Amino acid sequence: MGRHYSGIDPGARVPDCCYACGMRIDLFQMERTQCLYENEVEFNLSESGVQPVAIGELVPEGDRDAFHVLTLKYPHSDGSPGLREDIAQFYGGARRENVLVTNGGSEANFTVLWGLLGSGDRLAFMIPNYLQGWGLGRAFGGRTDTFRLVERRAGGAGPARWALDTESLERAVGRRTRAIMVTNPNNPAGSVLTEGEMDAVVRAARRANAWIVSDEVYRGAEVRGGTSPTFWGRYDKVIVTAGLSKAFGMPGLRIGWIVAPEKMARHLCRYHDYTTLTPTIVSDRLAAIAMRSERREELLERTRAIIRRNLPRLETWIRSHDDILDYVPPQAGAIALVKYDLPIASTALFDRLRTRHSVLITPGSHFGIGRYIRIGFGYDIELTLRALARVDEAFAEIRRPKRRAPRAAARAGARGSRSLSGS
Repeated sequence: MGRHYSGIDPGARVPDCCYACGMRIDLFQMERTQCLYENEVEFNLSESGVQPVAIGELVPEGDRDAFHVLTLKYPHSDGSPGLREDIAQFYGGARRENVLVTNGGSEANFTVLWGLLGSGDRLAFMIPNYLQGWGLGRAFGGRTDTFRLVERRAGGAGPARWALDTESLERAVGRRTRAIMVTNPNNPAGSVLTEGEMDAVVRAARRANAWIVSDEVYRGAEVRGGTSPTFWGRYDKVIVTAGLSKAFGMPGLRIGWIVAPEKMARHLCRYHDYTTLTPTIVSDRLAAIAMRSERREELLERTRAIIRRNLPRLETWIRSHDDILDYVPPQAGAIALVKYDLPIASTALFDRLRTRHSVLITPGSHFGIGRYIRIGFGYDIELTLRALARVDEAFAEIRRPKRRAPRAAARAGARGSRSLSGS
């Protein structure tokens, strides 16, 4: 009893909805499959961050004694003042009053969309994408309308990039649109919107008097150059979500945040009160160390160094299959979205790699697109290459033509003999 993502990928099968608090919500297929299988395989290429930071690597010697006497009390519900101040500095013009600290970027997105969308509201949502927002838009509002990034070459030549399809954006944003949600830098494409494309999103939001919700959790993990632009400050109805999981290499800390106009931040606090209420005291203190301006930049440079060191090794493997693989190099993030030309759907390829080769990748269907796979390359690159050798085996199996069954071949030969004898 499955159904398809309406308006996304007609080949992407989605199981039945689940029910929470009387609300019908689509099964979050990517997260559910990762929860089920990421610890059941030998090689996990579904990770989308970099090798996590160790606590000893994060905490300076002079700060360690403070953790021995730290009492496990409730911290500030919206995050400690110093942490909020340092997060605000990551966004030009933001102040502490604009920041609400959450338990991970996922809770930030959940809180924002819960606080924004009501019955009959519509969310315009970027595809391909991490589909949390797509499902929440359908659950909290009336509908999620999609607009697209598309592979495009400038003038038909030169390097390809994932570009904003502005025509689909215009179609997706209408009078009932309450919010436009983007992920920038994008997951899974690793693309970064140009200034002109960001301006197009702002124009569409102004036309509909809609909010822009910009998930910027990969901002700071650029392949080249410095930190990519933020949507913050480009329009008076912008909400940014992010956290320490991807660009900062601290997914287990479960620290995320919302940056919003002060009145909206206060409004969203009322919704946060109904979820986890506060971050943990330990995570708050560790995050405060990470977000000090100098330490923050050191952590981002660490992430960029891992990405820049590992990506060429992955690209060598991709080029070794240039007859069936194609991809647009990521601009940010330790993720590569690879298109393949094989007679197998992405979910079936995911299942085959998992069950026969003990490798977990993320299929394109989990991002609302077709025959693509997302490969994470931010961990031990030698282990990644060993996993890709297993993918080589799967590709060879799929490409190998099936041998005709002997009995069927004999029957075909007999028919051929009769035909020749009668001619």
